[in-house]
Amino acid sequence: MNNALKSLLTTCLALTAIGASGAQAAEPLVLQKVMRDLGSNMQTITDGISRGDWELVEKTAPLIADHPQPPLAEKLRIMRFVGSDMGKYKAHDSETHAQAQAVGKAAKAGDGAGVILAFQKLQTSCYDCHREFRKPFVNHFYGTR
Repeated sequence: MNNALKSLLTTCLALTAIGASGAQAAEPLVLQKVMRDLGSNMQTITDGISRGDWELVEKTAPLIADHPQPPLAEKLRIMRFVGSDMGKYKAHDSETHAQAQAVGKAAKAGDGAGVILAFQKLQTSCYDCHREFRKPFVNHFYGTR
């Protein structure tokens, strides 16, 4: 077994042990920053829509569609927590990706009505994911707040 594979296996085993012990995150997940940045980008798009600044909307939409991913170790913790609901979790992310791309495409075409419709669908996809996963995530990784 090569060193990289041994290292990955050791990391996975350590993460499994941490998860089994019920330990909470000592510091915020990278996902928390990703979500804050997504929120900021959503606000930027809202501003662009309100001013008809389709260039700003087009430039910002990919920041949502192709948002950064948490590091592997954090992804494994999240996957372990989400468990059998991973398909739903991924479906929400895929829907968000698709709708953000639709926002950008409509903005590129200067189609204001299309931007607004796609943005409404994007907001709904965010809401649906948050409705299902936000509270359990916060409770699990940070304790009840």
